[in-house]
Amino acid sequence: MIDNKQVAHLGLSKQEVATRIAQHQQNTPPKPLTRSIKRIISDNTLTLFNLVNLVIGLFVFYTGSYLDLLFLFPAFFNTVIGIYQEVRAKRAIDSMSLLTQENFQVIRDHQIIALHQADIVLDDVLILHRGDSVPVDGKVIASSNAEVDESQLTGETDAILKQPEDAVYSGSFLLSGQLVVKVTAVGDQSFVSKLSNQAKQEKRESSELLNIINRIIKILTFVIIPVGILLFTSAQLHRGDLNRSILSSAAAMIGMIPEGLVLLTSVALAVGALNLSKRKVLVRSLSAIESLARVDTLCLDKTGTITTGNLNVNKIINLTSQAQTEITNTIAKTIYALNDDNQTANALKNFLSPIKADTVATIPFSSQRKWSGATFTNGQSVVIGAPEFIYHERTLAPELVTKITDFSKTGYRVLLVAAGQVPLEKKFNDALTPIALVLITDELRPNAAETFAYLRAQQVTIKVISGDSPLTVSNVASQAGIPNAEQAIDMSTQTETADYDRLVQKYTVFGRVSPLQKKYLITAYQRAGHTVGMTGDGVNDILALRQADCSIAMATGSESTQSIADFVLLNSDFNAMIFVLNEGRRVINNVERVASLYLIKTIYSVILSVLFIFFNSDYPYQPRQLTPINALTVGIPSFLLALEPNYQRVKKRFMRNVMETALPGALSVVLYAVIIHIFGNIFNLPYTMTATLTVLMTGIVGFSALAAISWPLDRGKTILICTLALIFIGIFLGFNHIFKLQSLLSWSMFIYYVPLGLSAVPVFILMREVLGKRIFSRINWR
Repeated sequence: MIDNKQVAHLGLSKQEVATRIAQHQQNTPPKPLTRSIKRIISDNTLTLFNLVNLVIGLFVFYTGSYLDLLFLFPAFFNTVIGIYQEVRAKRAIDSMSLLTQENFQVIRDHQIIALHQADIVLDDVLILHRGDSVPVDGKVIASSNAEVDESQLTGETDAILKQPEDAVYSGSFLLSGQLVVKVTAVGDQSFVSKLSNQAKQEKRESSELLNIINRIIKILTFVIIPVGILLFTSAQLHRGDLNRSILSSAAAMIGMIPEGLVLLTSVALAVGALNLSKRKVLVRSLSAIESLARVDTLCLDKTGTITTGNLNVNKIINLTSQAQTEITNTIAKTIYALNDDNQTANALKNFLSPIKADTVATIPFSSQRKWSGATFTNGQSVVIGAPEFIYHERTLAPELVTKITDFSKTGYRVLLVAAGQVPLEKKFNDALTPIALVLITDELRPNAAETFAYLRAQQVTIKVISGDSPLTVSNVASQAGIPNAEQAIDMSTQTETADYDRLVQKYTVFGRVSPLQKKYLITAYQRAGHTVGMTGDGVNDILALRQADCSIAMATGSESTQSIADFVLLNSDFNAMIFVLNEGRRVINNVERVASLYLIKTIYSVILSVLFIFFNSDYPYQPRQLTPINALTVGIPSFLLALEPNYQRVKKRFMRNVMETALPGALSVVLYAVIIHIFGNIFNLPYTMTATLTVLMTGIVGFSALAAISWPLDRGKTILICTLALIFIGIFLGFNHIFKLQSLLSWSMFIYYVPLGLSAVPVFILMREVLGKRIFSRINWR
């Protein structure tokens, strides 16, 4: 083990640090987890639909019909609300991310201090421990059996033993041992740091939900402008009134724009991250909230997730004729000579009193080896680790195997201690003789059983992937109430040609799993069509966490594990998974639910625009008349419903669910608009009257759709819908002149709107039942 006092003189002085900072030789800070405020404002403001709205607004302004500019206010307030919510979420996430920023031990002025990555300068001297990620490029000054994983840079998963003068690169991390490293490149001067940034950024930069919505918008992009131009041209040819043509075309294009849908989705995800921050869950990617909500298979590491990770040595069993004190002293001097900082080593240190002894060689613990050992100056070598990994060809006595098996079945983690007067080998030590068993217990998390019961009820399948003995893991999993925990396999018995697809179908508990095998198991579940979440807290979990669709790390675990995880449970409370899962489901289900409201008006606007290109009549709406429809049946209720609790399992049928309401609703509006247009021609009704009837019927269909997606109605939803409906009717009674509508308090209107209004709900229900559920639901919308 490296003596910190021997390397303390190697660091920089304050003056040397100041010089390097002045010369811009300081490291770059980690990539922010959230967008900058400037980026948030620009991304919410400079959108295609805002541009279209602005252009339409300029044309409407030209007509002098200033009240028809009312459609700009909902777009403006939507944008403001979106910016406010996302900035609010950003501040919460950023403040939490400060708590998880990785600190590094740096030698300065003969003292070891903790610094953030951004504070490291060229020629600094770092002391790195097992589990640390390497923040910069450097050269090894001293090494204590340090093994480094450079898979992020090379793609090779084998541990690389580092010696003095060897190079280390940002993006790699220590699997074992300790390193003293002199920084040779910082910031942009090191091209491998760019690779590191790519490796650490979120696996999913975009949301599946937003991808679907963006595809809809992409289609609309090619529809809105040409249809608007054709409608304008048709109106000019038929009537020759420029102002009326502009207003008709503007109304059609406004209706086609689902301006709040993308904003609503972004806000819902941002609010979700904010809500999780209150539960002490750090969200590193907004899209990860959605990914976890879709997870149907959750893979767990035992330690730190099912159990607390607070290991305790229960008993040391002497396998020799030596005195118990002698055996205990042998284990103590080995543990303190190795000075490993993993949980097992710390449990042994807490149980044993320190004993100093000079060593010739040490091999620290690694996840691949699953043992550690030391050779002392008296020639004795001692190893401590998993029994099946210490020996290669040597066979343990049957009674010892039985004893180890029995202890493992009762939930103990069993370590074998072997010793002999021979040098240590790097892989196996067949020449050493078993001298003791160490029995270690791990506490079951207090709420583990309840959490797994809830996940099971939510149809999330639990799998346990651990480096511990399968018997031990199976016992602990059974205690936690994980179904089929008895179906366990020892992965150390599997060769490189193992059929992982068959294994994942057959087993629930996987023990003695190597880091690479964890990754292969996750991949096999994904090949089977599952969306896979992975939780872990150790270096041995990193490959699996990176492979999973959604990764969750514990704050008490390795810093390198936290740096690549989608979520960090800051309280290391696995029970928080319930809130993470529910928050994701709430976001997806609610956005899916209210998306149909936006698409109703988009679909009927497109259809009506095409129809009225050929009709010798004005488009049935004017821009100002769409304001109450958009605000009261879509905008206001959608933002309120998006915050409702809705924790049903997410099904991969977004477009189907949306279209089951959107298409019937849109076609109902088109049907009534065409009927009213025909009545207008037959009975020579004035445009104001037909427009009023069309707006009224559109609103009734809109409220019918709102009630349908809100079903089952509770008191709050009923009050919301009734209040909005009363405001809508009130517009026709008291503010009709503002919106160029006729009052409903006339017999000439009464004879039309009463029968039409009474038929609206049955027509919508019929359309939804026949078209939405029986015809359109059979279409593959993906």
